[in-house]
Amino acid sequence: MRRATGFAAVAAIVATAGLLTGCAPSIAADRPLVVVTTNILGDVVGELVGDEAEVLVLMPPGADPHSFEISAQTAARLRDAELIVANGIGLEEGLAGHVESAEADGVPVFLAGDHLEVLAYAEGDAEGTPDPHFWTDPARMVDVVTALGEELPAELADSDSASVDVDRIAANTEAYLAELDELDREMTATFTAIPEARRALVTNHHVFGYLADRFGFRIIGAVIPSGTTLAAPSASDLRELVAAIDEAGVPTIFAESSQSDRLVQVLAEGADRDVDVVELVTESLTPPGGDAETYLDMMRVNTARIATGLST
Repeated sequence: MRRATGFAAVAAIVATAGLLTGCAPSIAADRPLVVVTTNILGDVVGELVGDEAEVLVLMPPGADPHSFEISAQTAARLRDAELIVANGIGLEEGLAGHVESAEADGVPVFLAGDHLEVLAYAEGDAEGTPDPHFWTDPARMVDVVTALGEELPAELADSDSASVDVDRIAANTEAYLAELDELDREMTATFTAIPEARRALVTNHHVFGYLADRFGFRIIGAVIPSGTTLAAPSASDLRELVAAIDEAGVPTIFAESSQSDRLVQVLAEGADRDVDVVELVTESLTPPGGDAETYLDMMRVNTARIATGLST
């Protein structure tokens, strides 16, 4: 009875995510502007363009992309961009209207989802709808970077700003693709070493569908049974997930750095066995100096933590 009461109370806690306001930094007038919605894509775009363009990333480190919003002043800056780069699969709920409005005004928009094989959620409230968390599979990020390597030079070369060295962007793209290939090999080797029976994931919400598809993991469930952090679990959802955790013998539940781990901790305490809680960086990079200030860092940190958490 105590466990049921606890789940009901905890289910009511699920936060309505606080709104963050983006601030637009000053942009150098002699360079074209590229606006990027998420900081993960922002890091990647920055690697490709180097000093050839200013990159305005709307979401700061640690932001929750599902709930993030921007000020009217920042939204107005989108009209100054030579290109807007967005996820395009329903991730940035609070920014979609601004991107669509800028596109209607003639600003070119690159949607990552148009350049990869999109998976649907396999379970939960969002089952059957497109999953936007493609970056957990480095092979799909390769597809996006390859397309960006063609789009960025084309759009920036046509700008009214100072001349853009498209050869430099091409070289940066080639170098970054090589890094992604190396990342993919590292992840493959690490995850292959985990016994197949232990490749079972429980996370805060459904964020690892692409990683599971690429590397042979089973998704046992998520604390928030949805593809967005804006949803809320019921007490029965939590009880069912605890039962699934016990049945699968899951040793570790993975929380997310951009979300409170309170629900995850309560879930672990509700299991009939010792279950650890390990934090992953999934939807937003960490501030400079953190463990995951770049996309490559994030993937390597998560790979190591998943492997350790499931191998113990």
